[in-house]
Amino acid sequence: MTDLHAVAAELLANGRGILAIDETPGTIGGRFEKLGIESTPETRAAYRELLITTPDAGTWIVGAILQDETFNQKTSACTTFPEALAKNGIAAGIKVDTGAKPLAGHPNETVTEGLDGLRDRLAAYKEKGAAFAKWRAVYRIEGEVGPTPGASQANAHALARYAALCQEAGIVPIVEPEVLLEGDHSIERCAEVTAATLRGVFNELAAQRVDLRGIVLKPSMVVPGKAGDKKATPDEVAKATLKVFAEVVPAAVPSVAFLSGGQSPVQATEHLQVMNATGEFPWQLGFSYGRALQDDPLATWKGDNANAEKAQKALAVRAKANAAASKGEYDASHEPAA
Repeated sequence: MTDLHAVAAELLANGRGILAIDETPGTIGGRFEKLGIESTPETRAAYRELLITTPDAGTWIVGAILQDETFNQKTSACTTFPEALAKNGIAAGIKVDTGAKPLAGHPNETVTEGLDGLRDRLAAYKEKGAAFAKWRAVYRIEGEVGPTPGASQANAHALARYAALCQEAGIVPIVEPEVLLEGDHSIERCAEVTAATLRGVFNELAAQRVDLRGIVLKPSMVVPGKAGDKKATPDEVAKATLKVFAEVVPAAVPSVAFLSGGQSPVQATEHLQVMNATGEFPWQLGFSYGRALQDDPLATWKGDNANAEKAQKALAVRAKANAAASKGEYDASHEPAA
């Protein structure tokens, strides 16, 4: 496991974070449609190529999570995406789950699927250059209800089996239990659900004999539901999140790469900054953001490669800001002038 320990520790070292560009064609197609961009394999590849070839991206980004389509495509320079990432000093990761599907017997709840054939798929991805993988489980809060124990256990078990298979294959698993931002729940309710969710995940990881020193945890922050009336300050989010983590996340976990989960780009950066400025903890706290890194460059690009350089600069701004926040060094000077 020594190599896995080294990779897991390196994935968020020195403030660098992870760029999540692993949306399915359907998901990214919806975002393209809102901006009037045609979604085809070619346009999706062009967009993702401009992101991963951003000059100096490796200064702030240590890894990029790809989706199967992108992993197997080639760039305009006829190199594979893992090869292009390596040239920019970025490790290649791969999303290996097949999505959240309705869980039988649990209305309005889901379980993430994709374990069938995963051992062979991981071996193939490893051979093609994958250093790490990702599996996302979804936990939904509806007022004071849910997630149910059955749904929580099903997702935690799947996460743990995935993680064990990754480590068997020599790939670092990113373990992503996401408590969704949707809903009108309070920050206190989010803290309760997040703590229970993480306890269940770590219980299952132990049962499946997963080496915690060879994983990266990718959780959601403790935030109130976006439909609720009461909002939370960055200080409140940081305090609530760190309190839960101190109680639940083992010190053996080397790295915590937060997901942005629907927060605005600046909010996600501010929350990360306050946590890292708070004090000492046993884990590296960094970022594995999708929309919080991509919203600005996608809106700048608009499907026109004439805008590629401007879009890359927009990504660089956000990546640099979050790298600074990962070291507790972010402030308003990192944002572009209005």
